[in-house]
Amino acid sequence: MALKTLSTFLTPLSLSNHNFPKIHTKPSLILCEFSRPSVPEGTGAAAPSPGEKFLQRHQSFESTKLILKENQKSKPKEKPLKASNAVTSCYGCGAPLQTSDNDAPGFVDSETYELKKKHHQLRTVLCGRCRLLSHGKMITAVGGHGGYTGGKQFITAEDLRQKLTHLRTAKALIVKLVDIVDFNGSFLSRVRDLAGANPIIMVVTKVDLLPRDTDFNCIGDWVVEAITRKKLTVLSVHLTSSKSLVGITGVISEIQKEKKGRDVYILGSANVGKSAFINALLKTMAINDPVAASAQRYKPVQSAVPGTTLGSIPINAFLGGGKLYDTPGVHLHHRQTAVVHSEDLSSLAPKSRLRGLSFPSSQVFSDNTKEGASTVNDLNGFSIFWGGLVRIDVLKALPETCLTFYGPKRIPIHMVPTEKADEFYQKELGVLLTPPSGREKAENWRGLDSKHQLQIKFEDAKRPACDIAISGLGWLTVEPVSRSHKLKQQKPGEIAGELLIAIHLPKPVEIFVRPPIPVGKAGAEWYQYKELTDKEQEMRPKWYF
Repeated sequence: MALKTLSTFLTPLSLSNHNFPKIHTKPSLILCEFSRPSVPEGTGAAAPSPGEKFLQRHQSFESTKLILKENQKSKPKEKPLKASNAVTSCYGCGAPLQTSDNDAPGFVDSETYELKKKHHQLRTVLCGRCRLLSHGKMITAVGGHGGYTGGKQFITAEDLRQKLTHLRTAKALIVKLVDIVDFNGSFLSRVRDLAGANPIIMVVTKVDLLPRDTDFNCIGDWVVEAITRKKLTVLSVHLTSSKSLVGITGVISEIQKEKKGRDVYILGSANVGKSAFINALLKTMAINDPVAASAQRYKPVQSAVPGTTLGSIPINAFLGGGKLYDTPGVHLHHRQTAVVHSEDLSSLAPKSRLRGLSFPSSQVFSDNTKEGASTVNDLNGFSIFWGGLVRIDVLKALPETCLTFYGPKRIPIHMVPTEKADEFYQKELGVLLTPPSGREKAENWRGLDSKHQLQIKFEDAKRPACDIAISGLGWLTVEPVSRSHKLKQQKPGEIAGELLIAIHLPKPVEIFVRPPIPVGKAGAEWYQYKELTDKEQEMRPKWYF
Protein backbone atom coordinates (compact mmCIF):
# COMPACT_ATOMS: atom_id res chain seq x y z
CA MET A 1 0.00 0.00 0.00
CA ALA A 2 1.19 3.49 -0.83
CA LEU A 3 1.58 5.80 2.15
CA LYS A 4 -0.78 8.78 2.40
CA THR A 5 1.04 12.15 2.65
CA LEU A 6 -0.14 15.56 3.85
CA SER A 7 0.62 18.38 1.42
CA THR A 8 -0.01 22.09 1.76
CA PHE A 9 -1.24 24.14 -1.16
CA LEU A 10 -1.89 27.86 -1.09
CA THR A 11 -3.46 28.05 -4.54
CA PRO A 12 -4.75 25.74 -7.21
CA LEU A 13 -2.00 27.02 -9.52
CA SER A 14 0.36 24.44 -8.15
CA LEU A 15 -2.18 21.64 -8.82
CA SER A 16 -2.84 22.17 -12.50
CA ASN A 17 -3.10 18.44 -13.27
CA HIS A 18 -5.77 17.73 -10.66
CA ASN A 19 -9.47 18.48 -10.86
CA PHE A 20 -11.00 19.85 -7.66
CA PRO A 21 -14.61 20.81 -7.13
CA LYS A 22 -15.23 24.57 -7.44
CA ILE A 23 -16.11 26.13 -4.11
CA HIS A 24 -17.05 29.81 -4.10
CA THR A 25 -15.18 31.09 -1.10
CA LYS A 26 -12.67 33.82 -0.40
CA PRO A 27 -9.02 32.91 -1.04
CA SER A 28 -7.60 31.22 2.00
CA LEU A 29 -5.12 28.69 3.20
CA ILE A 30 -6.09 25.18 1.99
CA LEU A 31 -5.00 21.92 3.62
CA CYS A 32 -5.53 18.88 1.39
CA GLU A 33 -4.83 15.19 1.92
CA PHE A 34 -4.78 12.88 -1.12
CA SER A 35 -3.52 9.44 -2.14
CA ARG A 36 -0.74 8.86 -4.61
CA PRO A 37 -1.33 6.28 -7.42
CA SER A 38 -0.74 2.73 -6.30
CA VAL A 39 2.58 1.42 -7.55
CA PRO A 40 4.50 -1.73 -6.80
CA GLU A 41 6.63 -1.54 -3.71
CA GLY A 42 10.23 -0.54 -4.41
CA THR A 43 9.44 1.10 -7.79
CA GLY A 44 8.09 4.52 -6.54
CA ALA A 45 9.43 7.96 -7.40
CA ALA A 46 12.57 9.17 -5.76
CA ALA A 47 12.52 11.77 -2.98
CA PRO A 48 12.48 15.43 -4.25
CA SER A 49 15.85 16.98 -4.77
CA PRO A 50 16.94 20.22 -2.99
CA GLY A 51 16.31 22.15 -6.21
CA GLU A 52 12.73 20.89 -6.44
CA LYS A 53 12.12 21.84 -2.78
CA PHE A 54 13.38 25.37 -3.44
CA LEU A 55 11.13 25.70 -6.47
CA GLN A 56 8.07 24.52 -4.52
CA ARG A 57 8.85 26.97 -1.70
CA HIS A 58 9.24 29.85 -4.17
CA GLN A 59 5.91 29.00 -5.81
CA SER A 60 4.23 28.98 -2.38
CA PHE A 61 5.57 32.47 -1.55
CA GLU A 62 4.38 33.88 -4.87
CA SER A 63 0.93 32.36 -4.33
CA THR A 64 0.73 33.87 -0.84
CA LYS A 65 1.50 37.33 -2.26
CA LEU A 66 -1.30 36.99 -4.79
CA ILE A 67 -3.82 35.99 -2.12
CA LEU A 68 -2.87 38.89 0.19
CA LYS A 69 -3.11 41.34 -2.70
CA GLU A 70 -6.62 40.13 -3.52
CA ASN A 71 -7.69 40.43 0.12
CA GLN A 72 -6.43 44.03 0.31
CA LYS A 73 -8.45 44.97 -2.77
CA SER A 74 -11.66 43.57 -1.31
CA LYS A 75 -11.35 45.48 2.04
CA PRO A 76 -12.61 49.13 2.19
CA LYS A 77 -9.92 51.71 2.70
CA GLU A 78 -9.89 53.23 6.19
CA LYS A 79 -9.01 56.91 6.63
CA PRO A 80 -5.95 57.43 8.79
CA LEU A 81 -6.61 58.99 12.19
CA LYS A 82 -5.44 62.56 12.45
CA ALA A 83 -3.57 63.67 15.52
CA SER A 84 -5.23 66.30 17.69
CA ASN A 85 -3.97 69.80 16.95
CA ALA A 86 -5.36 71.51 20.04
CA VAL A 87 -4.44 75.18 20.18
CA THR A 88 -3.22 76.56 23.49
CA SER A 89 -5.46 79.29 24.87
CA CYS A 90 -4.80 82.44 26.88
CA TYR A 91 -5.14 81.66 30.57
CA GLY A 92 -6.83 85.02 31.17
CA CYS A 93 -9.76 84.84 28.73
CA GLY A 94 -9.67 81.38 27.13
CA ALA A 95 -9.20 82.74 23.57
CA PRO A 96 -6.89 80.63 21.30
CA LEU A 97 -3.42 82.15 21.05
CA GLN A 98 -2.57 83.68 17.66
CA THR A 99 0.09 85.95 16.13
CA SER A 100 -1.71 87.33 13.05
CA ASP A 101 -4.21 89.99 14.26
CA ASN A 102 -2.96 92.27 17.04
CA ASP A 103 -6.48 93.67 17.66
CA ALA A 104 -8.13 90.27 18.09
CA PRO A 105 -8.35 88.34 21.36
CA GLY A 106 -5.53 85.88 21.96
CA PHE A 107 -2.86 87.95 20.18
CA VAL A 108 0.78 87.39 21.21
CA ASP A 109 3.79 88.74 19.34
CA SER A 110 5.54 86.06 17.32
CA GLU A 111 8.86 86.26 19.22
CA THR A 112 7.17 85.67 22.58
CA TYR A 113 5.06 82.89 21.11
CA GLU A 114 8.02 81.01 19.64
CA LEU A 115 10.07 81.45 22.82
CA LYS A 116 7.29 80.15 25.06
CA LYS A 117 6.57 77.33 22.62
CA LYS A 118 10.21 76.29 22.62
CA HIS A 119 10.23 76.02 26.41
CA HIS A 120 6.73 74.45 26.59
CA GLN A 121 5.34 77.46 28.47
CA LEU A 122 2.45 78.53 26.23
CA ARG A 123 -0.03 77.90 29.04
CA THR A 124 1.59 80.75 30.98
CA VAL A 125 0.96 83.35 28.25
CA LEU A 126 -1.47 86.26 28.69
CA CYS A 127 -2.78 87.78 25.46
CA GLY A 128 -2.58 91.50 24.63
CA ARG A 129 -6.32 92.11 25.13
CA CYS A 130 -6.22 90.66 28.63
CA ARG A 131 -3.29 92.92 29.53
CA LEU A 132 -5.31 95.97 28.50
CA LEU A 133 -8.44 94.74 30.32
CA SER A 134 -6.47 94.22 33.52
CA HIS A 135 -5.45 97.90 33.33
CA GLY A 136 -9.05 99.11 33.09
CA LYS A 137 -9.47 99.38 29.30
CA MET A 138 -12.99 98.69 27.96
CA ILE A 139 -12.41 96.35 25.00
CA THR A 140 -15.38 94.33 23.79
CA ALA A 141 -15.14 91.32 21.52
CA VAL A 142 -18.71 90.01 21.41
CA GLY A 143 -21.31 91.13 18.87
CA GLY A 144 -24.52 89.87 17.34
CA HIS A 145 -27.63 88.88 19.28
CA GLY A 146 -27.02 89.96 22.84
CA GLY A 147 -23.66 91.52 22.01
CA TYR A 148 -22.60 95.14 22.07
CA THR A 149 -22.41 98.09 19.73
CA GLY A 150 -19.15 99.90 19.10
CA GLY A 151 -15.64 98.54 19.03
CA LYS A 152 -14.47 95.50 17.10
CA GLN A 153 -16.48 92.30 17.32
CA PHE A 154 -14.70 88.99 16.81
CA ILE A 155 -17.23 86.45 18.06
CA THR A 156 -21.02 86.34 18.35
CA ALA A 157 -23.06 85.65 21.46
CA GLU A 158 -24.44 82.52 19.76
CA ASP A 159 -20.92 81.15 19.28
CA LEU A 160 -20.18 81.59 22.98
CA ARG A 161 -23.41 79.86 23.95
CA GLN A 162 -22.53 76.98 21.60
CA LYS A 163 -19.34 76.41 23.60
CA LEU A 164 -21.48 75.47 26.62
CA THR A 165 -23.74 72.89 24.96
CA HIS A 166 -21.46 69.99 25.91
CA LEU A 167 -22.49 70.46 29.55
CA ARG A 168 -25.85 68.79 28.84
CA THR A 169 -24.19 65.40 28.38
CA ALA A 170 -21.16 65.87 30.64
CA LYS A 171 -21.06 64.64 34.23
CA ALA A 172 -20.39 67.87 36.08
CA LEU A 173 -21.29 69.96 39.09
CA ILE A 174 -22.72 73.35 38.08
CA VAL A 175 -22.22 76.48 40.19
CA LYS A 176 -24.75 79.01 38.88
CA LEU A 177 -24.10 82.68 39.65
CA VAL A 178 -26.76 85.40 39.91
CA ASP A 179 -26.18 89.14 40.45
CA ILE A 180 -28.31 90.41 43.36
CA VAL A 181 -28.43 93.93 41.83
CA ASP A 182 -29.81 92.53 38.56
CA PHE A 183 -31.43 89.38 39.96
CA ASN A 184 -34.11 88.86 37.30
CA GLY A 185 -32.00 90.04 34.38
CA SER A 186 -29.09 87.70 35.21
CA PHE A 187 -31.07 84.71 36.49
CA LEU A 188 -30.92 82.47 33.36
CA SER A 189 -34.38 80.94 33.71
CA ARG A 190 -33.59 78.34 31.03
CA VAL A 191 -30.34 77.23 32.61
CA ARG A 192 -31.37 73.58 32.25
CA ASP A 193 -31.01 73.95 28.46
CA LEU A 194 -27.29 74.33 29.12
CA ALA A 195 -26.72 72.34 32.31
CA GLY A 196 -28.98 69.38 31.53
CA ALA A 197 -29.74 67.22 34.57
CA ASN A 198 -26.47 68.06 36.36
CA PRO A 199 -26.82 69.23 39.99
CA ILE A 200 -26.75 73.00 40.54
CA ILE A 201 -25.45 75.09 43.44
CA MET A 202 -26.91 78.61 43.39
CA VAL A 203 -24.53 81.45 44.30
CA VAL A 204 -25.86 85.01 44.68
CA THR A 205 -23.03 87.51 44.16
CA LYS A 206 -22.38 91.16 45.09
CA VAL A 207 -24.43 91.15 48.30
CA ASP A 208 -21.95 93.69 49.68
CA LEU A 209 -23.59 96.26 47.35
CA LEU A 210 -26.96 96.09 49.11
CA PRO A 211 -27.89 99.12 51.30
CA ARG A 212 -26.62 99.33 54.84
CA ASP A 213 -28.45 97.55 57.67
CA THR A 214 -29.93 94.99 55.26
CA ASP A 215 -31.09 91.86 57.09
CA PHE A 216 -29.64 88.90 55.17
CA ASN A 217 -32.10 86.52 56.80
CA CYS A 218 -34.80 88.35 54.87
CA ILE A 219 -32.69 88.42 51.68
CA GLY A 220 -31.98 84.66 51.85
CA ASP A 221 -35.66 83.85 52.31
CA TRP A 222 -36.61 86.24 49.47
CA VAL A 223 -34.10 84.56 47.10
CA VAL A 224 -35.35 81.05 47.95
CA GLU A 225 -38.94 82.20 47.34
CA ALA A 226 -37.92 83.57 43.94
CA ILE A 227 -36.18 80.29 42.99
CA THR A 228 -39.24 78.30 44.09
CA ARG A 229 -41.53 80.43 41.93
CA LYS A 230 -39.25 79.83 38.94
CA LYS A 231 -39.43 76.06 39.62
CA LEU A 232 -35.67 75.58 39.55
CA THR A 233 -34.28 72.72 41.64
CA VAL A 234 -30.95 73.53 43.30
CA LEU A 235 -28.87 71.86 46.00
CA SER A 236 -28.39 75.00 48.08
CA VAL A 237 -28.30 78.81 47.93
CA HIS A 238 -25.32 80.92 49.04
CA LEU A 239 -25.15 84.70 49.53
CA THR A 240 -21.61 85.81 48.72
CA SER A 241 -19.30 88.73 48.05
CA SER A 242 -16.17 88.17 45.97
CA LYS A 243 -14.76 91.47 47.25
CA SER A 244 -15.09 90.84 50.98
CA LEU A 245 -15.01 87.00 50.67
CA VAL A 246 -18.26 86.75 52.63
CA GLY A 247 -19.94 83.36 52.09
CA ILE A 248 -17.08 81.90 50.00
CA THR A 249 -16.13 79.30 52.62
CA GLY A 250 -19.65 77.90 52.60
CA VAL A 251 -19.56 77.51 48.81
CA ILE A 252 -16.23 75.65 49.03
CA SER A 253 -17.64 73.23 51.61
CA GLU A 254 -20.67 72.55 49.43
CA ILE A 255 -18.52 71.98 46.33
CA GLN A 256 -16.25 69.52 48.17
CA LYS A 257 -19.31 67.72 49.47
CA GLU A 258 -21.11 67.41 46.12
CA LYS A 259 -18.21 67.24 43.65
CA LYS A 260 -17.64 63.47 43.94
CA GLY A 261 -14.80 63.43 41.41
CA ARG A 262 -16.64 65.51 38.82
CA ASP A 263 -15.44 68.69 37.14
CA VAL A 264 -16.94 71.94 38.46
CA TYR A 265 -18.25 74.54 36.00
CA ILE A 266 -18.94 78.17 36.98
CA LEU A 267 -21.96 79.24 34.90
CA GLY A 268 -23.82 82.54 34.62
CA SER A 269 -24.80 85.47 32.46
CA ALA A 270 -22.23 87.94 31.15
CA ASN A 271 -20.71 90.29 33.74
CA VAL A 272 -22.29 88.44 36.67
CA GLY A 273 -18.89 88.15 38.34
CA LYS A 274 -17.70 84.63 37.45
CA SER A 275 -13.99 85.44 37.15
CA ALA A 276 -14.03 87.51 40.34
CA PHE A 277 -15.81 84.65 42.13
CA ILE A 278 -13.19 82.13 40.94
CA ASN A 279 -10.38 84.40 42.16
CA ALA A 280 -12.08 84.64 45.57
CA LEU A 281 -12.57 80.87 45.57
CA LEU A 282 -8.89 80.19 44.85
CA LYS A 283 -7.76 82.76 47.41
CA THR A 284 -9.82 81.12 50.15
CA MET A 285 -8.92 77.55 49.15
CA ALA A 286 -5.20 78.38 48.96
CA ILE A 287 -5.05 78.62 52.76
CA ASN A 288 -5.33 74.83 53.14
CA ASP A 289 -4.87 73.51 49.58
CA PRO A 290 -1.42 73.74 47.90
CA VAL A 291 -2.96 72.90 44.51
CA ALA A 292 -5.26 75.93 44.71
CA ALA A 293 -2.35 78.06 45.90
CA SER A 294 -0.33 77.21 42.79
CA ALA A 295 -3.39 77.84 40.57
CA GLN A 296 -3.57 81.44 41.80
CA ARG A 297 -0.54 82.35 39.72
CA TYR A 298 -2.44 81.92 36.44
CA LYS A 299 -6.01 82.90 37.20
CA PRO A 300 -8.67 84.35 34.85
CA VAL A 301 -8.69 88.09 34.21
CA GLN A 302 -11.59 89.97 35.77
CA SER A 303 -12.97 93.11 34.16
CA ALA A 304 -16.08 95.29 34.08
CA VAL A 305 -16.46 94.44 30.37
CA PRO A 306 -19.17 91.80 29.81
CA GLY A 307 -17.67 89.12 27.61
CA THR A 308 -14.17 89.14 29.11
CA THR A 309 -14.02 85.32 29.07
CA LEU A 310 -14.25 83.92 25.52
CA GLY A 311 -13.61 80.23 26.13
CA SER A 312 -13.69 77.64 28.91
CA ILE A 313 -10.61 77.98 31.12
CA PRO A 314 -9.56 74.80 32.99
CA ILE A 315 -8.00 75.37 36.40
CA ASN A 316 -6.29 72.71 38.54
CA ALA A 317 -7.84 73.77 41.83
CA PHE A 318 -8.68 70.54 43.67
CA LEU A 319 -6.29 68.27 45.52
CA GLY A 320 -8.53 65.23 45.06
CA GLY A 321 -8.90 65.47 41.27
CA GLY A 322 -11.36 67.15 38.94
CA LYS A 323 -10.95 70.60 37.44
CA LEU A 324 -12.57 73.98 37.97
CA TYR A 325 -13.78 75.68 34.77
CA ASP A 326 -14.41 79.36 34.16
CA THR A 327 -16.90 79.57 31.29
CA PRO A 328 -17.94 82.32 28.85
CA GLY A 329 -20.84 84.42 30.08
CA VAL A 330 -24.25 83.88 28.53
CA HIS A 331 -25.15 87.09 26.69
CA LEU A 332 -28.80 88.06 26.97
CA HIS A 333 -30.43 90.43 24.48
CA HIS A 334 -32.94 91.78 27.04
CA ARG A 335 -30.33 93.51 29.24
CA GLN A 336 -29.23 97.15 28.97
CA THR A 337 -25.67 95.96 28.32
CA ALA A 338 -26.83 94.68 24.93
CA VAL A 339 -27.76 98.16 23.68
CA VAL A 340 -25.27 100.47 25.43
CA HIS A 341 -22.11 101.53 23.58
CA SER A 342 -18.96 99.71 24.64
CA GLU A 343 -17.43 102.87 26.13
CA ASP A 344 -20.45 103.30 28.43
CA LEU A 345 -20.50 99.75 29.80
CA SER A 346 -18.54 100.67 32.93
CA SER A 347 -21.29 103.08 34.03
CA LEU A 348 -23.74 100.16 34.35
CA ALA A 349 -21.62 98.36 36.98
CA PRO A 350 -22.13 99.63 40.56
CA LYS A 351 -18.84 100.41 42.29
CA SER A 352 -20.07 100.99 45.83
CA ARG A 353 -22.97 100.25 48.17
CA LEU A 354 -26.40 101.15 46.77
CA ARG A 355 -28.41 104.00 48.23
CA GLY A 356 -32.06 104.41 47.41
CA LEU A 357 -33.05 107.68 45.72
CA SER A 358 -36.73 108.46 46.38
CA PHE A 359 -39.17 110.58 44.38
CA PRO A 360 -40.90 112.98 44.80
CA SER A 361 -38.02 115.11 46.04
CA SER A 362 -38.34 118.82 46.68
CA GLN A 363 -34.77 119.39 45.47
CA VAL A 364 -35.45 117.75 42.12
CA PHE A 365 -38.63 119.74 41.65
CA SER A 366 -36.91 123.02 42.35
CA ASP A 367 -34.12 122.20 39.87
CA ASN A 368 -36.32 121.15 36.95
CA THR A 369 -39.58 123.05 37.26
CA LYS A 370 -40.68 126.65 37.23
CA GLU A 371 -40.30 128.90 40.22
CA GLY A 372 -42.95 128.17 42.80
CA ALA A 373 -43.56 124.64 41.56
CA SER A 374 -41.53 123.18 44.43
CA THR A 375 -44.67 123.15 46.55
CA VAL A 376 -45.96 120.22 44.48
CA ASN A 377 -45.52 117.02 46.48
CA ASP A 378 -46.88 114.17 44.37
CA LEU A 379 -45.90 112.34 41.18
CA ASN A 380 -48.98 112.95 39.05
CA GLY A 381 -48.14 114.57 35.73
CA PHE A 382 -44.38 114.06 36.01
CA SER A 383 -41.81 111.99 34.13
CA ILE A 384 -38.63 110.49 35.59
CA PHE A 385 -35.56 109.85 33.41
CA TRP A 386 -33.01 107.24 34.53
CA GLY A 387 -30.10 108.45 32.44
CA GLY A 388 -30.93 108.18 28.77
CA LEU A 389 -31.97 104.55 29.22
CA VAL A 390 -35.37 104.71 30.95
CA ARG A 391 -38.30 107.13 31.04
CA ILE A 392 -41.20 106.66 33.48
CA ASP A 393 -44.40 108.67 33.00
CA VAL A 394 -46.66 108.77 36.08
CA LEU A 395 -50.23 108.75 34.74
CA LYS A 396 -52.05 108.22 38.02
CA ALA A 397 -50.83 107.98 41.62
CA LEU A 398 -51.87 108.67 45.18
CA PRO A 399 -50.45 111.87 46.71
CA GLU A 400 -48.33 109.83 49.15
CA THR A 401 -46.97 107.39 46.52
CA CYS A 402 -43.18 107.16 46.38
CA LEU A 403 -40.77 105.59 43.86
CA THR A 404 -37.31 104.63 45.20
CA PHE A 405 -34.55 103.86 42.69
CA TYR A 406 -31.65 101.45 43.30
CA GLY A 407 -28.87 101.29 40.72
CA PRO A 408 -25.43 102.56 39.64
CA LYS A 409 -24.63 105.99 41.06
CA ARG A 410 -22.96 107.09 37.83
CA ILE A 411 -26.32 107.12 36.03
CA PRO A 412 -28.18 110.33 36.98
CA ILE A 413 -31.94 110.56 37.60
CA HIS A 414 -33.95 113.63 36.57
CA MET A 415 -37.62 114.50 37.02
CA VAL A 416 -39.56 116.94 34.79
CA PRO A 417 -43.23 117.63 33.96
CA THR A 418 -44.50 115.13 31.42
CA GLU A 419 -45.57 117.89 29.03
CA LYS A 420 -41.91 118.93 28.72
CA ALA A 421 -40.41 115.42 28.78
CA ASP A 422 -39.92 115.05 25.00
CA GLU A 423 -38.19 118.41 24.67
CA PHE A 424 -36.02 117.72 27.72
CA TYR A 425 -34.96 114.34 26.37
CA GLN A 426 -34.00 115.68 22.93
CA LYS A 427 -32.05 118.58 24.43
CA GLU A 428 -30.21 116.80 27.24
CA LEU A 429 -29.55 113.34 25.74
CA GLY A 430 -25.80 112.77 25.93
CA VAL A 431 -25.35 115.76 28.28
CA LEU A 432 -27.42 115.40 31.47
CA LEU A 433 -29.01 112.16 30.39
CA THR A 434 -26.19 109.65 30.10
CA PRO A 435 -25.57 107.04 28.82
CA PRO A 436 -25.23 107.50 25.91
CA SER A 437 -22.36 109.85 26.69
CA GLY A 438 -21.54 112.64 24.25
CA ARG A 439 -23.43 114.15 21.34
CA GLU A 440 -21.92 111.79 18.79
CA LYS A 441 -23.19 108.66 20.55
CA ALA A 442 -26.52 110.38 21.21
CA GLU A 443 -27.03 110.90 17.46
CA ASN A 444 -26.58 107.16 16.86
CA TRP A 445 -28.71 106.17 19.88
CA ARG A 446 -31.68 103.97 19.02
CA GLY A 447 -33.99 105.83 21.40
CA LEU A 448 -36.70 104.68 23.79
CA ASP A 449 -38.79 102.87 21.19
CA SER A 450 -40.59 100.42 23.50
CA LYS A 451 -43.45 101.32 25.84
CA HIS A 452 -44.86 99.27 28.73
CA GLN A 453 -47.94 100.41 30.64
CA LEU A 454 -48.35 99.03 34.17
CA GLN A 455 -51.25 99.13 36.59
CA ILE A 456 -50.21 98.39 40.18
CA LYS A 457 -52.80 97.84 42.93
CA PHE A 458 -52.12 98.97 46.49
CA GLU A 459 -53.20 96.61 49.26
CA ASP A 460 -51.11 97.49 52.31
CA ALA A 461 -49.74 100.94 53.10
CA LYS A 462 -47.18 99.54 55.53
CA ARG A 463 -45.17 97.66 52.91
CA PRO A 464 -44.10 98.31 49.29
CA ALA A 465 -46.49 97.12 46.59
CA CYS A 466 -43.80 95.67 44.29
CA ASP A 467 -40.46 96.16 42.59
CA ILE A 468 -40.06 97.05 38.91
CA ALA A 469 -36.72 95.60 37.80
CA ILE A 470 -35.03 97.00 34.68
CA SER A 471 -32.97 94.21 33.12
CA GLY A 472 -29.26 95.02 33.28
CA LEU A 473 -29.65 98.22 35.31
CA GLY A 474 -31.33 97.92 38.73
CA TRP A 475 -34.80 98.28 40.19
CA LEU A 476 -37.30 100.76 41.61
CA THR A 477 -39.56 100.07 44.58
CA VAL A 478 -43.18 101.24 44.50
CA GLU A 479 -44.33 102.40 47.94
CA PRO A 480 -47.97 103.44 48.49
CA VAL A 481 -46.86 105.84 51.24
CA SER A 482 -43.37 107.33 51.40
CA ARG A 483 -41.28 106.93 54.52
CA SER A 484 -41.08 110.68 54.97
CA HIS A 485 -44.82 110.86 55.61
CA LYS A 486 -45.81 110.08 59.14
CA LEU A 487 -48.21 107.19 59.01
CA LYS A 488 -51.41 107.99 60.83
CA GLN A 489 -54.15 105.56 61.64
CA GLN A 490 -56.19 105.48 58.47
CA LYS A 491 -59.11 103.46 57.31
CA PRO A 492 -58.40 100.91 54.61
CA GLY A 493 -60.53 102.88 52.17
CA GLU A 494 -58.33 105.93 52.56
CA ILE A 495 -55.17 104.10 51.41
CA ALA A 496 -56.73 101.89 48.77
CA GLY A 497 -55.72 102.92 45.28
CA GLU A 498 -53.47 102.15 42.34
CA LEU A 499 -50.49 103.41 40.38
CA LEU A 500 -50.68 103.77 36.61
CA ILE A 501 -47.36 104.36 34.85
CA ALA A 502 -45.85 104.09 31.37
CA ILE A 503 -42.22 102.91 31.05
CA HIS A 504 -40.22 103.73 27.90
CA LEU A 505 -37.14 101.61 27.09
CA PRO A 506 -34.92 100.58 24.17
CA LYS A 507 -36.83 97.84 22.36
CA PRO A 508 -35.00 94.64 23.41
CA VAL A 509 -34.75 95.59 27.10
CA GLU A 510 -37.27 93.90 29.39
CA ILE A 511 -38.84 94.78 32.74
CA PHE A 512 -39.89 92.45 35.55
CA VAL A 513 -42.59 93.13 38.15
CA ARG A 514 -41.70 91.14 41.25
CA PRO A 515 -42.31 91.04 45.03
CA PRO A 516 -40.27 93.79 46.72
CA ILE A 517 -36.80 92.86 47.91
CA PRO A 518 -36.36 93.71 51.64
CA VAL A 519 -33.31 95.99 51.65
CA GLY A 520 -32.19 98.42 54.33
CA LYS A 521 -33.40 98.68 57.90
CA ALA A 522 -36.98 99.28 56.79
CA GLY A 523 -37.00 96.02 54.78
CA ALA A 524 -36.63 93.90 57.92
CA GLU A 525 -39.58 95.73 59.48
CA TRP A 526 -42.14 95.10 56.72
CA TYR A 527 -40.91 91.75 55.32
CA GLN A 528 -43.20 88.82 56.07
CA TYR A 529 -41.96 85.23 56.14
CA LYS A 530 -44.20 82.72 54.45
CA GLU A 531 -45.72 80.03 56.62
CA LEU A 532 -44.72 76.60 55.28
CA THR A 533 -45.89 73.06 55.86
CA ASP A 534 -43.38 70.39 56.85
CA LYS A 535 -43.35 69.05 53.29
CA GLU A 536 -42.74 72.50 51.80
CA GLN A 537 -39.98 73.14 54.30
CA GLU A 538 -38.31 69.86 53.33
CA MET A 539 -38.51 70.58 49.61
CA ARG A 540 -37.11 74.12 49.82
CA PRO A 541 -33.34 74.49 49.32
CA LYS A 542 -31.30 75.68 52.28
CA TRP A 543 -29.58 79.05 52.05
CA TYR A 544 -26.28 80.06 53.69
CA PHE A 545 -24.50 83.31 54.44
